[in-house]
Amino acid sequence: MAAMAYVFLYEATIRDSHYAARQATVAEATSLPQAGAQLAFTATAYCKGETTASGVIVRTGVAAADSALLPVGTVVRVDMPNSRYSGIWTIMDTGPAVQGRIIDLYLWSCHEALDFGRRPVRLTVLRLGWNPQMSAPSLVDRVFRQREAVREAAPVPPAEAAPVPPADGPPPN
Repeated sequence: MAAMAYVFLYEATIRDSHYAARQATVAEATSLPQAGAQLAFTATAYCKGETTASGVIVRTGVAAADSALLPVGTVVRVDMPNSRYSGIWTIMDTGPAVQGRIIDLYLWSCHEALDFGRRPVRLTVLRLGWNPQMSAPSLVDRVFRQREAVREAAPVPPAEAAPVPPADGPPPN
């Protein structure tokens, strides 16, 4: 009887731990990143371009990501088996091919970028950037825009014309 109870208790514990691990994986894959979050991403590399979506000149340390997940200005630490590319990267660019959990690292050498390929990486969000499309206007913005809308809708009164003196006579007193 005791052996049977032990087996049932053991099986219940094993199933619970598998369920918890599966739930943690699902939560990581579907949640939005927050500062301090460690996430699994796929890294690629690019080398072309002169200016990023944020307006800065491309250089080493700049990365591109999906702005819905990692907005422009986000600072991340990338950890990968090859420590040459591990380090701190700033998301300053976006791109049509960078959708979902992909981070595109800028490398100066195009040969190196082609050799980079696709690699699984562990990404830690150090500071989350700001996505203006995902923020609501503040109270000051709403009041200002409302005041401007009222000002534009109000009719402008016509200016009174100043009397014009006759050209051939003396000016009136």
